[in-house]
Amino acid sequence: MKKLMVGMALTATLATAVTPGFGSIGGNQEKAYAAATVTYKVTASKLNVRSGAGTTYGIIGSVVKGQTLSVMSKSGSWYKINYNGRTGYVSSDYVQASGTTTPPAESTMYTVTASTLNVRSGAGTNYASIGSVTKGQKLSVVSKSGSWYKINYNGRTGYVSSDYVQASATTSPKLVVDSFKTLGNAQQVILVTADNYDTKSAKIQTFEKVDGKWKQVLTANGVLGQKGFALSKKEGDMESPTGKYTIGTAFGRYANPGTKLPYRKITANDVWVDDSKSSLYNTWQQKPANGRWTSAENMDIPAYDYGFVINYNESRTPGKGSAIFFHVGTNYTAGCTATSKEQVVSILKWLNPEKNPVIIQSPVSELDKY
Repeated sequence: MKKLMVGMALTATLATAVTPGFGSIGGNQEKAYAAATVTYKVTASKLNVRSGAGTTYGIIGSVVKGQTLSVMSKSGSWYKINYNGRTGYVSSDYVQASGTTTPPAESTMYTVTASTLNVRSGAGTNYASIGSVTKGQKLSVVSKSGSWYKINYNGRTGYVSSDYVQASATTSPKLVVDSFKTLGNAQQVILVTADNYDTKSAKIQTFEKVDGKWKQVLTANGVLGQKGFALSKKEGDMESPTGKYTIGTAFGRYANPGTKLPYRKITANDVWVDDSKSSLYNTWQQKPANGRWTSAENMDIPAYDYGFVINYNESRTPGKGSAIFFHVGTNYTAGCTATSKEQVVSILKWLNPEKNPVIIQSPVSELDKY
């Protein structure tokens, strides 16, 4: 079980736009976000802002711990941001994103169709021309206003008439769940990954199938058991089980936050039996024990402000592990998976039992098992 760090936050509203990479389309493509309310907060004491998405680019400034960022898109492991009116890039390793994001929009290619097309300072022919683009040239489009595209033009903001620009959607980048073969009728997936078995840090992603296509919904940082993932979990080993599991009862110490899952409010007498010798092993019970068990985990604790049961060891095999939950926490757990309270609540609201949700927990190197 883990304790959760909840960051203070200001809210940044992202623009509804498709943002291809600068210049010609190719190589790494940026992911542009549809309108969503997401907080991006710096976690490093000081974080360099660079002129491009990589450490080889020059430093144009810096941001400090706790500062909120205006994020436009993500390119690999770098966030493209608005930095004092300029475009900058920061490493996503030192930025915490909180809130439910909408899925990335499909990549779109914008191509000039006129032999020469004026780039203007505003969205209209009454604005001055600041340059031009030529037929076949690829444009970095920020947004659309009426019949005008707002573009990035040599580091400046410009506008071109959409009558002379052809926009054509390209294939969306393949998601990790697209290659999974064990999902059956699941239409919602929570994917929990770690770099290896021994790390307690995890990446949590959620995916939903919409009109037959998988869409990514959320990405968050999380934590595992103190000793990481378990190859073969045992009671008390401080490791989180790998595998694919269904989602059980949602719970919390407060009223239902809006989940569609069956919800149970925790009371002071609620415990989860972890006594391998008890006939009630790996079940939710109420005190007093009256000889029915010798060991049980108290449920009325802050880590369980909100969460849900991961249906692990449903056969209740003695010693195989018990009380495996998805709950609130940011340090490490005794074998559960945890993230911030905000993210737990967001996931609870998103989960829909009619979509047969599952949770997959695995080191990245073993995702081909699923």
